[in-house]
Amino acid sequence: MADHYEVLGVSRDASSDDIKKAYRRLARELHPDVNPDEEAQERFKLVTHAYEVLSDPVSRDNYDRGGDSGGFGGGGGFADFGDIFSTFFGGGQSSRGPRSRSERGQDALLRIEVDLADVIAGVEKEIEFDTAALCETCNGTCCQPGTSPVTCDICGGAGMISRTVRSLLGNVMTQSPCGSCRGFGTVIATPCTSCQGHGRVRARRTVTIDVPAGVDSGVRLHLAGSGEAGQAGGPHGDLYIEISVRHNDTFSRLKDDLLCTVDVAMTDAILGTTFTFDALDGPVELEIKPGAQSADVLVIKDRGIGRLRGNGRGDLRVGLHVLTPTKLSAKEKEMIASFAASRKPQPPVLSTFQQGLFAKLRDRFL
Repeated sequence: MADHYEVLGVSRDASSDDIKKAYRRLARELHPDVNPDEEAQERFKLVTHAYEVLSDPVSRDNYDRGGDSGGFGGGGGFADFGDIFSTFFGGGQSSRGPRSRSERGQDALLRIEVDLADVIAGVEKEIEFDTAALCETCNGTCCQPGTSPVTCDICGGAGMISRTVRSLLGNVMTQSPCGSCRGFGTVIATPCTSCQGHGRVRARRTVTIDVPAGVDSGVRLHLAGSGEAGQAGGPHGDLYIEISVRHNDTFSRLKDDLLCTVDVAMTDAILGTTFTFDALDGPVELEIKPGAQSADVLVIKDRGIGRLRGNGRGDLRVGLHVLTPTKLSAKEKEMIASFAASRKPQPPVLSTFQQGLFAKLRDRFL
């Protein structure tokens, strides 16, 4: 077996570019379309096989260490089922022609935080992120403006190289991607200097998203076509926005309902009162009727969170916490003692679990 470096006429420490240049020079000289001589065709097979081994870093390293130089199990041989089919049922050089470099961009996932107040009626937000964007210099062509891809002079634009391999079945024709153009059939002779021939660059983008009412942590919003720009002008991928709702110290959430607790003075609980407090979406007037008890829950209709799938809103549920004073003046103690004496004595008694305070606390907002 001839040494691959000697076949290409390069030293063993040759760079990848040197190997590529040597192959292209020899291929232009020995390609069957240019030189029909049988000896030249045999040399062309050796040159092509040597390039297939040395152009791939893994197979080259294996070859340098004395490993397999390639064949039916390596970089050459049958590339795929199409090669096997063409081998046994005819078909020479592929006639598929140049292949597009365009590829769909990758999908992107971003995580954002929103306030609990934002999910009551929904909110519009602008977010900035770094992503792959279409190169504005070449507009995705990968070429410097004023230039275009040129037909590969090794494969003639087919993107495939045919070669004859001896086997138990005799001489069979196989095909493999052209090493010069990587199977595209064209070569970017003058790559765009802005994107280095990729057709896209890293850039910062701003997108506006509508966060719908009723979303909760973990919900993902799908924005089709707002992901990364594709290679060589290919279509954009999709953008996914994962929502995280920030904790609120005053209000909490139970499905579509908002929950909160208010401290009520003992006298207000006894006599009843009306007061106004600020909810997440504006002021709320709360009426506490005389005789209110701790753990009572007052329900204010349609002041909760908008429903994600459906119409209307949940409720605002306000739990009462009656405060018993711990520091009383002598006059206050006298007044309370007089009040207690005017009423029939009611010693503490055990209440049933279903009706007791702890049951109310347990089921406060359910």
